[in-house]
Amino acid sequence: MNAIVAGPDEDGLGAALEREGVDVERLEGVLNRPDLEDAGILDAELYVLTDVRQATTIPIVRDLTEGVRTVVYARETVPEFVRGQLDLAVDPALVEPRIVAEELTA
Repeated sequence: MNAIVAGPDEDGLGAALEREGVDVERLEGVLNRPDLEDAGILDAELYVLTDVRQATTIPIVRDLTEGVRTVVYARETVPEFVRGQLDLAVDPALVEPRIVAEELTA
């Protein structure tokens, strides 16, 4: 499985995914469509966003690929315009990264 983790991974979900055998590409900073394409979003099966300030990337990801699962793993609330395009939103204060990684790779 290939995944892109966008944003700071302070809670360790990227590392937990790697322990589950996932090939993780990490991105930080202000992201746009070319950044996502260069990172391999067209081949990714999972897009994890850890910074809700980058929520505009979710519609871009959905536009680029149909099969990618979109996940927000952040303490902040996801903006309304993105909620309908997400497969999962998880607060790291409620579910530890190991459990989320296991569920995403099951």
